[in-house]
Amino acid sequence: MLNSLITYILIVTTTQLTMILIAVASIFIVFILIAIIKMYKLKAENKKLMRTNAFKDYETSQEEYSGHLYGDN
Repeated sequence: MLNSLITYILIVTTTQLTMILIAVASIFIVFILIAIIKMYKLKAENKKLMRTNAFKDYETSQEEYSGHLYGDN
């Protein structure tokens, strides 16, 4: 009796399996769309930053460190 009850509970129909797979696929599609949108936003922001002189000023302002970072030890 208990054994047949457990097997009855564990049986999944193809309709139920299809619904579960559709739900999981929908969630992944939403995540992929969010990632694509963020990628394009970051690409646009990066392009805007590269056009400004702030990036070039930062590169030229860096000093070459010789020796130890914290002094002459």
